[in-house]
Amino acid sequence: MLWAILWDIDSFGSTGSPLAGFLESLLDQLDGGEAAKGREAVPVLLPVALDQTYDYFTPPDAEAEGLRPGAFVLVPFGPQRRIGVVWDKAVGDGKPVNRAKMKAIECVLDVPALPEISLGFVEWIARYTLAPLGMVLRMMMSAQSVFEPEKPRFGVRYVEDAADPPRMTPARQRVLDQAADGLIRVKSTLAHEAGCSTGVVDGLVASGNLVEVAVPERKPARLDPEHKHNDFTDDQNQAVMALKSAVDAGNFSVSLLDGVTGSGKTEVYFEAVARALAKGRQALIMLPEIALTSQFMGRFEARFGGAPVEWHSALSPADRGRAWKWVARGEARVVVGARSALFLPYSDLGLIIVDEEHDASFKQDDRVHYQARDMAVVRGSLGAFPVILASATPSIESHVNARSGRYRHVVLPGRYSGAELPEITGIDLRVQQPDKGRWLAPPLVHAVEETLEKGQQSLLFLNRRGYAPLTLCRSCGHRIECPQCTAWLVEHRFRNRLHCHHCGFSLPVPDKCAKCGEEGGLVACGPGVERVAEEVKERFPDARVALLSSDLIPTLIEMRQVIKSIENREADIIIGTQIVAKGHHFPDLAMVGVVDGDLGLAQGADPRAGERTFQLLHQVTGRAGRSYSGGRGLVQTYNPEHPVMQAIISGDRESFLEQEIKMRQRGLLPPFGRLAALVVSARDKGLAENFARDIARHAPFSEKITVLGPAEAPIAIIRGRYRWRLLVKASRDLDIQNYIRAWMETVGPIKGDLKLTIDIDPYSFL
Repeated sequence: MLWAILWDIDSFGSTGSPLAGFLESLLDQLDGGEAAKGREAVPVLLPVALDQTYDYFTPPDAEAEGLRPGAFVLVPFGPQRRIGVVWDKAVGDGKPVNRAKMKAIECVLDVPALPEISLGFVEWIARYTLAPLGMVLRMMMSAQSVFEPEKPRFGVRYVEDAADPPRMTPARQRVLDQAADGLIRVKSTLAHEAGCSTGVVDGLVASGNLVEVAVPERKPARLDPEHKHNDFTDDQNQAVMALKSAVDAGNFSVSLLDGVTGSGKTEVYFEAVARALAKGRQALIMLPEIALTSQFMGRFEARFGGAPVEWHSALSPADRGRAWKWVARGEARVVVGARSALFLPYSDLGLIIVDEEHDASFKQDDRVHYQARDMAVVRGSLGAFPVILASATPSIESHVNARSGRYRHVVLPGRYSGAELPEITGIDLRVQQPDKGRWLAPPLVHAVEETLEKGQQSLLFLNRRGYAPLTLCRSCGHRIECPQCTAWLVEHRFRNRLHCHHCGFSLPVPDKCAKCGEEGGLVACGPGVERVAEEVKERFPDARVALLSSDLIPTLIEMRQVIKSIENREADIIIGTQIVAKGHHFPDLAMVGVVDGDLGLAQGADPRAGERTFQLLHQVTGRAGRSYSGGRGLVQTYNPEHPVMQAIISGDRESFLEQEIKMRQRGLLPPFGRLAALVVSARDKGLAENFARDIARHAPFSEKITVLGPAEAPIAIIRGRYRWRLLVKASRDLDIQNYIRAWMETVGPIKGDLKLTIDIDPYSFL
């Protein structure tokens, strides 16, 4: 054969020469032809922004064990080697491939394969969101360490009957005292527990008092569905029976668990989890802020005798890889995670619970745009198992589905403790104004004083990070804006920096105005939580203050420590952003004050602004008085006549929902209509605008579909890119995805710096 003669390419030309390239190509084709004999071709999907599979030859028989749909394989892809997944069918343009040019799978990776249902889930999401198939697959490969060789872990263990070290120091004695229980610990862990450096541990290894041993592979905790039984009220028992029956039915259903704040929703749906565990099925509990839920973990352990497997962005790469494998092998029986936990490779998922199902953080607005609550319902439908949506303020979409009978409506009308819901009072800032340069009106200040006198906790809520949202020059009026976005820089005084909350740009607070050069003329306008904290410390110097804001507490461990200190009554006044509204239970919290109740209503272009503001204010005021009667909430507002303020102050949720639902019906807004956003961006404003207008001109005519725009986005520039928006509006029964697919086929190729983002069911209108 020719390849046997051309054994040395260097004898015909250097490696980089045209002749060498020709010969390499020829050899590849000949090898491919040889490989084609008796070798099957299989489709492989790669986690890249492409919407097709690629055909590869199977590896030699000896290496093909485990090669089936869902298997992870290593394949050549252009000049690179990439990890892909064997797919169950070819996807793409369907053009025949020259077998002589096909390459072979290099190897099958020793990684648990994706279950068949995961492949179907990927395809469903890609079709619905119009995202490339490969990008959806990428979300199922988010634990990179799974695909890397496992590194052996070593620790140290105490050596019984060993002689004392030659020189015994207090630090060495502390290490030996900690290690005397015989447990294997990593050196850094043992050093931390003993309050010394790892050098002390190394010294004790050298002296023979400690010995290095391999750390056994960690396993998830064993969970016992019968570990503890709670005492429930009659209403709770009815809810428990309804959710258990949904699990027992063994088919797809959706239940809306609608309970007031403090009604015991968590304990109720734990019983559904227990029933799923008793049946040998896996369960997923999705939370909007998993990194903050140390309380939740404690309640879970108390009920099941062990901790669930966590899944969120704060996990280390090793922990993510470990959790991914536990789920795939079926060893993880319950996963508690953020929205991305939905894409883990569950071997036998039998129940999904979406807690705080109304929360906007379940919507992902990056790469693949999806609503995790809705995709959880899809996953339950594909797997034929029940889904439970829980909230004290369910979304309008879930309310309408419950009213129409699509969802089972399970209601918890009262608090588990028997305490009444807090009394809510509005403070009209037009009448009762704060002192000049202050942000707390006299009634709110007085309420804090009374709460302090009773030895109880107060919470002041403002959904705005930083010290002030705007810095301007009092001499010339210049406002400091982000150089990359059409947004003001927010002052963070504790760090002495100005930050953009859209792109991350920051700079030190300048000494003088960049426009007029005036020194000392820059003034902060408006309040953020840091400014409220400053006022609180001036008014109540003896009070212990805890400030909860994501930008001030960078790590998960620190955040949980702060929350724990609040639970332990180590803070008198809590000041926070929306983090404090995420399901926390502070037993001694008696009063909640909302500093700016109108803040969320300013987003006039957002059809969900009223709903979101109501949910946020209801959730945060519901933190008050959960363990005893007498809790109260005060809401500062310049517009007490607004329907949202009226609903919050009166506690009449149903009338607000009726009004909101009718408004959505009249406007054919979700859930009675469908929306899709198309956002065009480029670094050149004219290029972005012209392409957006060209897209609009190509929109197919339809009597039932309206295309609005293009219009400049409310935030016209983000990260230096100019943005133009189009909004597609259709009735509920129309296939908006097929309309957009057909539309995009008539649009020319997107080249150069242009970018087009399609968001089905948008939640952001900025």
